[in-house]
Amino acid sequence: MSIAVSRALCRVLSRQTAVPTNVSSLMGVDGHVSQGPWFASVLTLKTSAPLRAEPKKKKKVDPRREQMVRERLKKKLKKLERVPPELIPIEDFTTPAKYMDETRVRGAPQLTFEESERRALLLKEWSRYKQTQHRAEMEAVGLAVEAQREALEELRLESEELYQAALRPDPLLFPFNHQGPSYTPPKAQYEAPEGKYNNITKVYTQ
Repeated sequence: MSIAVSRALCRVLSRQTAVPTNVSSLMGVDGHVSQGPWFASVLTLKTSAPLRAEPKKKKKVDPRREQMVRERLKKKLKKLERVPPELIPIEDFTTPAKYMDETRVRGAPQLTFEESERRALLLKEWSRYKQTQHRAEMEAVGLAVEAQREALEELRLESEELYQAALRPDPLLFPFNHQGPSYTPPKAQYEAPEGKYNNITKVYTQ
């Protein structure tokens, strides 16, 4: 019974409202509104594509060649150890005074009167469209809930056992299993460690 009600709800919610003609700048090439967090309906189920990857096959490496590569790396490390480390000057970490001036504020670009009016009208038209879409969705949900209530009342008149079975949740509608952490009481004589602190502050010397 719950599967039939859910299918009826999906059919009712599949009706979409018409997009206004003035919102042409927000539409794609095919005439539909582009999908995004501002355009997707609240009742839309969002799923991600499955990502499948094949493990890389390990290539057979010659042990002699691998030993030669290791020896080359050791030689390079020895050469790097001979060169004294280059110290970083402290001036690179200080911010120049001209960048700390609070009077340097970047102003907003000046729009023309026509552009500001176009944006205002577009925003109003978009608000009206979203309001119409929201009302249609709420009406569809109300119709589906009312149809479900009437169906359950008729079912209860026919059989109380089928009515109770219809009220139970359907585990196959959204198959999801989750097992959370189990609760364990704390130990009475347990003393928590105080923790350790490692000083990793870098010191630059000349």
